[in-house]
Amino acid sequence: QVQLVESGGGLVQAGGSLRLSCAASGRTFSNYAMGWFRQAPGKEREFVAAISWIGVSVYYADSVKGRFTISRDNVKNTVYLQMNRLKPEDTAVYYCAQGARPVVSPEYDYWGQGTQVTVSS
Repeated sequence: QVQLVESGGGLVQAGGSLRLSCAASGRTFSNYAMGWFRQAPGKEREFVAAISWIGVSVYYADSVKGRFTISRDNVKNTVYLQMNRLKPEDTAVYYCAQGARPVVSPEYDYWGQGTQVTVSS
């Protein structure tokens, strides 16, 4: 059974940083792409970043490009999202996801439970 467990969320002031982690188990981590999505209250879930199987290819939403960095450690079976220069509009529940391809659409096989990120102004 695949499990994805996010951690690292919290409350931070605008301009600050957070690093989210997502620990995966249940199948061979290095065989799958990973993605981060977020959902703010009253809004649809949106793509944030994705990374290919061995981390060669990465993709970002325009809204986070240059501020967020996705990375993965295939030994620790963990994907990370380093978030710098956070803005109040980054406030959302952040979800990691695992799937066959690093796509921007939510067509991933498995999802974590989410971790709350709140950025105060």
